[in-house]
Amino acid sequence: MFQTYDETPPSGSAADRLGALRDALDTHGIQGFLVPHSDEHQNEFLPASAERLHWLTGFSGSAGTAIVTLDDAVLFVDGRYRLQARQQVDTGLYEILQIPGHRPSHWIAEKLSAGDKLGYDANLHTVKEIERLTETLGESGISLVPLADNPIDSLWTGRPPAPSAPAYPHGERFSGKSAQEKIAHVREQLDHAGADALLLTMLDSIAWLFNIRGGDISHTPLVLSFALVPAEGRPTLFVDPAKIGDNVRGALGELIDFQPPKALDDALAALGAEKAVVKLDPTTTPARFENVLRDAGASILHRTDPCIAAKAIKTEAEIEGARAAHLRDGIAMARFLAWLDREGQDGGVDEVDAAVKLESFRADTGELKEISFDSISAAGPNGAVVHYRPMNATKRKLEPGSLYLIDSGAQYEDGTTDITRTVAIGAPTPEMRRHYTLVLKGHIAVSRARFPEKTRGQDLDPLARLPLWQAGLDYDHGTGHGVGSFLSVHEGPQRLSRAGTVELKPGMILSNEPGYYREGEYGIRIENLVLVTPPAPIEGGEREMLGFETLTLAPYDNRLIEIALLTSEEITWLNDYNTRVRDALIPGLRGADIDWLRQATAPFA
Repeated sequence: MFQTYDETPPSGSAADRLGALRDALDTHGIQGFLVPHSDEHQNEFLPASAERLHWLTGFSGSAGTAIVTLDDAVLFVDGRYRLQARQQVDTGLYEILQIPGHRPSHWIAEKLSAGDKLGYDANLHTVKEIERLTETLGESGISLVPLADNPIDSLWTGRPPAPSAPAYPHGERFSGKSAQEKIAHVREQLDHAGADALLLTMLDSIAWLFNIRGGDISHTPLVLSFALVPAEGRPTLFVDPAKIGDNVRGALGELIDFQPPKALDDALAALGAEKAVVKLDPTTTPARFENVLRDAGASILHRTDPCIAAKAIKTEAEIEGARAAHLRDGIAMARFLAWLDREGQDGGVDEVDAAVKLESFRADTGELKEISFDSISAAGPNGAVVHYRPMNATKRKLEPGSLYLIDSGAQYEDGTTDITRTVAIGAPTPEMRRHYTLVLKGHIAVSRARFPEKTRGQDLDPLARLPLWQAGLDYDHGTGHGVGSFLSVHEGPQRLSRAGTVELKPGMILSNEPGYYREGEYGIRIENLVLVTPPAPIEGGEREMLGFETLTLAPYDNRLIEIALLTSEEITWLNDYNTRVRDALIPGLRGADIDWLRQATAPFA
C-alpha cells in the first residue's frame, strides 16, 4: 500500500515546540520567524525530512505558512484547509487565518515594530517572495534577515533522514521527445534571452527536461536535484551520486554531467567569477541561490522557467498515454464503485476500508507505480473538509443516509490520473440531490465549453460556479488545476480559477472539479480530467473554437441526480458520456461488475 493511515505526531507538546523556537529566536536576536510548508524545490508534497511546518504546528496540509513572533503566532492557510487547520492545530497557541482574505504581511506589520527583524530560511522562500515582503515590510521599518541555519533543524529531535530512492530513465515512448530535443529547446530560450546559463530548481522541470523519474517524493516520481544548463557545453545535474545507476548514465551520459548537490554553490560562484548572465525563475528559485550568484559577481536575468510551459503542452505520445491510463484507471474505479454499492451501503465499511480497496483495484492493473496523492476518502461531514485525509484513529463509517466523497488518483508510467466521485450511502435527501445536481451542472458546463484562442482559465471558471451562484452558493477552491504526465498531479501554469491568467492551449490537461461543502454535514465534488483540444469548426459558426476532451471514464451516481434540474442539452451530454463510459469499460470488467455498470450508465429519458 502506498498510502498510510497512521500518523506519528511530532514529539513533545505543541506548546513546548513553540516555546523552544521562541527561545531560539531570542538567541538569534530576531523578533519573528517564517515557517512555510516548503523545501528547496518548492514542492507541494515534501519529504518527511522537510516537514518543518508539521513538526512545529501539527498541521499536515500541503500549503500553509506559520509566522512566529516572541509573543504571537499565526497559521495562514487557503480555503481548502480552513477546517483541517482548526482540527489539527492548537488554536490557543496559533491564530488561524485564511488567505487571500488575510495577508501575512499585514499581520506581521501589526505584530512587529519598526526596527524589528524577521528571520527566514533563504532555502525555503523564493526570490519573488522575499522581494515582495522586503518592500512591504520596509514601509513599516521591519527588516528581513536570512539565517544561516534554520533553527527548527537543531530543535527537531528524531528528524527523518533525507530520501535516497534511485533515479531511472523515463522512456521516449512515454515522453514523446528525447532529452536532447528538450535541452535544445531550453538553449533556444537562453539564446533568445541573451543568457549564459539557466538554473533549474523545480524537480518536475528537471525530471521533464532529462526524461528521468525517481522516488524521493511521496506520490510524485521525482529526484531531489538541481540543474545548470549552459548556453554552450554540457548541462550538469546536481544529484546524490548514489541515486544514479548505469541505467541513467547509459541514457544521459553522452548529454550531461553529474555532480553532488554540494557542488552547486561552487558552480554558481564560478559563473559569478565569469560575470555570467544567469537566467532563473524568481517565482520558484530559492532566494539563497540568487544571493550566492550576486555575491560572486553574476548578473541575474529573471524569466519564467522555460520547462513549465513546454511540459504543460503534452506530446502525442503523452496524450495517447493519458488516454490509456484513464481507461485503465476507469476500470479500477468501476470495480470499486460496484464493490461500494454491494458492500458499503449498510454501514459496515469505513473510510480506510474504502481507500485501501480502491488502491487494491488499481494495483490489480499490474501497472500502478504509485498513487498520485493521498486518497481523500471522506464520509459524511468529513466530506466538507476539502483535503481530508482518513486515519485509523479517526476514521468514520459510511453510514446510511449520508454522502461519501472519494478523491483519488494514480501514477502510471503512461499518465497521471485524478478523479473525484460523490456517492450516496443509502437514500439521499432531496437537499443532497439538489446540491449534487447544481455541482453537476457546473461540471457539465465546463465539459461542454467551446472557447476561442487566448481564453484563460479565469474566463471559464465562472461556468462551473454559475448554477451554484444562482442558488446563493459557492466553493472556496479553484475549479481546476493542471496535471502532469507521470509527474505532478498539480502542475502549472494552467488552471481553471479566479487566478488562472494563463491562456489555455491544445495539449494541456486540467481537472474539472466544482464542489459544494456544508460544514458538519457533507461535501460534494465531481472531478474529471480534460484535455484541451485544437480549434475546430462549429456547425453554423464563423470561427473555430477550442474545447475539451474528457479523459476520465467513470459513471456518476444517478441516485443523486435531480433530472428536473437539468436542461435537455445537459441530459444529452450526460447520456453521451455514460454511453462512452459503458462502451469503454465493459471489455475490462467481469460478471456482476458489468451488470452494475450497465445500470449505473443507463440513459435518462
